[in-house]
Amino acid sequence: MSKISTFITASYDEMRHKVSWPKFSELQSSSVLVLVASLIFALIIGLIDLGFDKVMDWFYTL
Repeated sequence: MSKISTFITASYDEMRHKVSWPKFSELQSSSVLVLVASLIFALIIGLIDLGFDKVMDWFYTL
């Protein structure tokens, strides 16, 4: 039980005093960047999947 309380105390101390937390504006801009990049990658992968689907449909109808 002593190890668990030591771990929790050390984790709390590290999160409180040693971690550098971003400002809200930095967090917001990073979140928007991740959202836009994710949407772009999803669109690209969706188009590639659609292209492969069309090629396979064409191939199997021959």
